[in-house]
Amino acid sequence: MTSAARIGANLATLANALLGVGAILYTLAGNKLWAMLLIGCGIGFDGLDGILSRRAGGPPSVSGRVLDSVADAITFGLAPGVLLAVHTEHASLWSSWSPYTLWVGVWVVALAWARLLYFTWRAYQHPHFVGASTPQNALALVLLLLFFDAPAFLGTNPALVIPVAAALAALMVVPIPYPKLRRGMGLRWVMIGTAAALGVSLVPLQFRPASGTALYVLSEAAAIVAALGLIVYYLLGPLAVRRAPTPADHGVEHG
Repeated sequence: MTSAARIGANLATLANALLGVGAILYTLAGNKLWAMLLIGCGIGFDGLDGILSRRAGGPPSVSGRVLDSVADAITFGLAPGVLLAVHTEHASLWSSWSPYTLWVGVWVVALAWARLLYFTWRAYQHPHFVGASTPQNALALVLLLLFFDAPAFLGTNPALVIPVAAALAALMVVPIPYPKLRRGMGLRWVMIGTAAALGVSLVPLQFRPASGTALYVLSEAAAIVAALGLIVYYLLGPLAVRRAPTPADHGVEHG
């Protein structure tokens, strides 16, 4: 069981990285909705990686931590940065903002990578996250773009996207504690519900439903639910941090 779980964890890490590469390619090809869906799937595989790693037992290997951080750097660092910087839809609305979107994209990538470097070599030892995790930031950016970029539930708004994306990225490196979601934590179920709502929102959007149709309304409602869940985590997460380590803290955790 231990060996199988370890192999499964490594495969989940590989899947996470490949989904990130796919998200980048879809963004460059002009299909941000598919890119967002792949990033969402990457979050799922990132969580599966942690579950399987803990089942394998024993302390995580250095190589496992490094590979996990490389996968996260692609899917939750580079892919969201490209999402922010590249705009093939509503290009006329984004053209005058191109220098700013490029810089905020670089900002997101740089802070995500800096956080992962720190986490890989030191912060994994903490019983909690120091700053918001990179998957959490990627989830927040996907939701931000759903509302204000593509399909722009609330209208295309570069002036809002740019500063909010920059502020969310900064939360990855500020010394605010966020909990590692364990069994029995109420916030764990909040985030499971948030991820599920994001999936419910993104899948119908792949069919490009027209505004006002049942699928479009379903996607918009699910995105609102996901956004509310994420806001709850950002606000209440620091209050739920467990200061003392628990036996469940062993295994690969994700930065």
